[in-house]
Amino acid sequence: QLDRIIIHQQVELLEAILGTETSSKYEIKNHLGQRVYFAIEENDCFDRNLCSPIRSFTIRIADNMGQEVIRVIRPLRCNSCWFPCFLQEV
Repeated sequence: QLDRIIIHQQVELLEAILGTETSSKYEIKNHLGQRVYFAIEENDCFDRNLCSPIRSFTIRIADNMGQEVIRVIRPLRCNSCWFPCFLQEV
């Protein structure tokens, strides 16, 4: 039973050195610091670097056995990254 979760983003070495966005990976832990899930963000380089805060993505959340338990999909909600005219939704 989980009453609270802690989410840690794993920092990629390439991202830290070059300052570019890479696909994000997360560990989802319980209040004791034990990993209960992990998540991987899927999108392309164009979205990450040009549309960063409003980018589209899919996040797959899996248990420790690698079985997907949740999939979160956020489509791009505008015609152009230069005109963020709609609020994002997942």
